[in-house]
Amino acid sequence: MLPRSYNQHPQRCTKNTIEARYYMSNDLDTREEILAAQKNIVDSFALFDDWTDRYQYIIDLGKALPDLPVEQKIEENRLKGCQSQVWIVTEDREGLLYFNAISDSSIVSGLIALMLQVYSGRKPADIIASPPSFISEIELDDHLSPTRSNGLHALIQQIRQFAVERLAAAERSGTTH
Repeated sequence: MLPRSYNQHPQRCTKNTIEARYYMSNDLDTREEILAAQKNIVDSFALFDDWTDRYQYIIDLGKALPDLPVEQKIEENRLKGCQSQVWIVTEDREGLLYFNAISDSSIVSGLIALMLQVYSGRKPADIIASPPSFISEIELDDHLSPTRSNGLHALIQQIRQFAVERLAAAERSGTTH
């Protein structure tokens, strides 16, 4: 079930989705795509009247995430520093990092979904150079418990660490992306 604010503004939600697809498909570099994704998140959160609706939206995003295969839910892929169980897997395809992740908590999975919208399918250097400014813009840190906030920051650090490691590996091998 979508929050009532979502249903009150279906034309705005559709417009934001169309604009996001436009931005993502018009040959923007990945840094511009990251900024466009963050703007889309800020615009989506602006549709909701209160944090009850925003939490429900985050939960709905989490429920929509595809599950990871059982063989990927291993200790090696588990995020450290998060109270909930979170598994994150990264794949480098043609110089772009793709992330898949899931949690045993719906709200944490929703936070993961937000981060994946911003960072999955991007160049490592652009991931490192683009902090998740949408978090403060939507005042997410102010509305998360300390443990959830710590977990979110652990996820951000892990995504950035994957990007740093990929850049280092590319430098060692003499390839650049």
